[in-house]
Amino acid sequence: MDRGTGAAVLVTGGAGYIGAHTAKALHEQGFTPVVFDSLGSGFREAVQWGPLVEGDIRDRAALALAMETHDIQAVIHFAGLIEVGRSTAKPDLFWEVNVSGTVDLLTVMRDRGVGRLVFSSSAAVYGQGGRGPLETIAEDAAKAPASPYGDTKLAAEWMISAQCRAYGLSAVALRYFNAAGADPSGLIGEAHEPETHLIPLAIAAALGDGKPLTVFGQDFDTPDGTCLRDYIHVTDLAAAHVAALRVELPAGAFEPVNVGTGQGRSVMEVVEAVGKAAGREVPHSVGPRRDGDPPSLVADPSRARELLGWTARHSSLDEIVADALRWERNPCYGSGIRGSAGPRKSQAAG
Repeated sequence: MDRGTGAAVLVTGGAGYIGAHTAKALHEQGFTPVVFDSLGSGFREAVQWGPLVEGDIRDRAALALAMETHDIQAVIHFAGLIEVGRSTAKPDLFWEVNVSGTVDLLTVMRDRGVGRLVFSSSAAVYGQGGRGPLETIAEDAAKAPASPYGDTKLAAEWMISAQCRAYGLSAVALRYFNAAGADPSGLIGEAHEPETHLIPLAIAAALGDGKPLTVFGQDFDTPDGTCLRDYIHVTDLAAAHVAALRVELPAGAFEPVNVGTGQGRSVMEVVEAVGKAAGREVPHSVGPRRDGDPPSLVADPSRARELLGWTARHSSLDEIVADALRWERNPCYGSGIRGSAGPRKSQAAG
């Protein structure tokens, strides 16, 4: 797909955190993002760069109408459930939405002759990750999801790969690690209800908008005893989706690609960076480990560089935290998306 053509791209789940940033990036690169979202967890206020079609990913008729009405040429698929803990309590719901919903989408794409898909996958497909704190994870690493959420992401990848072989679809599955930060403009950022991600919770604790942070475990086999994660700026992540949309692939190709920086940052490094940016310490305590938390999840990003020509450009921890803090302090956020999300309810991260 060529830049500047105005080609319409269906962005399922485009009213959510990463989907909204990707819709903005598509618009800036000459595409027309058409957001398809149930607004169950996304926000109408986040849809600013193209039309919004309200609908459920499991509704084939609604998907078909959206594709026909807007002459959709490709799909970026974010729509799904993401909360790991909830997936353990309601695995059937996660399989219905994340796997059956993907089958519904693929069926409609095939019926409408839409042949390119970019799928929002996850490092959760790798489960416990690397054997040590300095080991990065490549795409051919063993797949051993530690939650029903990870199971559904891997199952969706298998289904997409099979349909590529059977029907000539071409697809890229982006396995991203820890999305973080906010658009530098302050127009859109991270707003989940309840919030479970470390950086927004640490910022809320520092600003007095939330309770003190709980750090889960300080006895891991890592340099400072806390978990290591690969934090990727959401702007870089959005750029990866555009790159995956543009890359030339033969019919039938399925390409899984890690999206990360290749550098792990510990929970305590994040806490210190937030305190420095906010100008005040992050109140926190140390609690026991959470079940299933791997010591280290760090990407080998070489495949993204080789296939997509993509590298992270804005993912230093300081830049991520600065942009997230700007978003949290934005009065438009307070009256808009945050007003929809409500106050912070979950105050622990690790």
